[in-house]
Amino acid sequence: MSARGNHSQVAEFILVGFPGSRRLRASLLALFLLAYVLTITENVVIVAVVRISPLLHKPMYVFLGHLSFLEVCYVSVTVPKLLLSLAAPGFQHISFAGCMAQLYFFLALACTECALLGVMAFDRYVAVCSPLRYPAVMGPRLCRLLAAGSWGSGFAVSLGKVFFISRLGYCGPNVLNHFFCDVSPLLNLACSDMAAAELVDFLLALLILLGPLALTAFSYAAILRAVLRAPTANGRHKAFSTCASHLAVVAVFYAASLFIYARPRAIDSFECNKLVSVVYTVLTPLANPVIYCLRNREVKDALRRVAQGAARALGASS
Repeated sequence: MSARGNHSQVAEFILVGFPGSRRLRASLLALFLLAYVLTITENVVIVAVVRISPLLHKPMYVFLGHLSFLEVCYVSVTVPKLLLSLAAPGFQHISFAGCMAQLYFFLALACTECALLGVMAFDRYVAVCSPLRYPAVMGPRLCRLLAAGSWGSGFAVSLGKVFFISRLGYCGPNVLNHFFCDVSPLLNLACSDMAAAELVDFLLALLILLGPLALTAFSYAAILRAVLRAPTANGRHKAFSTCASHLAVVAVFYAASLFIYARPRAIDSFECNKLVSVVYTVLTPLANPVIYCLRNREVKDALRRVAQGAARALGASS
């Protein structure tokens, strides 16, 4: 341990993860490894298809490419450490600096996803409510600014949250009842006054969650009005189908995020919190590409064309 102020500072934390028998840990290792490989594969394919397919060189799919790249980074922050800890108990240890780095990148990517989902809702609002002005409004320059703003705001908000958490005193115990370094388990171990850290964390969480959520709610309220005013059932179906996949992703993301993070104080990391964390750290990145592909004909057509092109190239080379 090192000293910080009047407190001794722990040098490392122990991540409890998912304790159990060797057979249970082996089963969880296989499941999480499969989910991780599938998530990386799905999202890398989406990024590649968006980049190489001219059909998908549109703002909606540019943002989808950013979201898929983000998901690759997102799962890579937490899942590899989880896999190592399930494979061998010795890998349950994580240094203080490593813990804060993991917390920072995890929060930064989560906050960026929040902002990106709000930007994607605004894009759908312009497409449905002002289709004739859509190419002029959602031009390449604005798309780049919105994407950069999403990444920048996410990493900036996370910096403020982690700065205050890292300045707290941690004098033991050093056992985190979680499978990665998260806010509430860390606050529960702090032995110094954490009022400022809790307040900053809560306010910044509300800012980054409720800001994009308000933009999303406004966008979909306007979209709903436009759908209801559509003169034909086919027009209503077409307008809604362009938003259904995004709305499903938003619902899952905010349900889990608000449950975990929109709380004004440290909470005990009960087993249910770990299960909810699995939803947004493992299952959501795995499901998002499937949701977008199954509900979107243009993405499916682009995937089919890329697969056919790759098959022809392999046939010619052989």
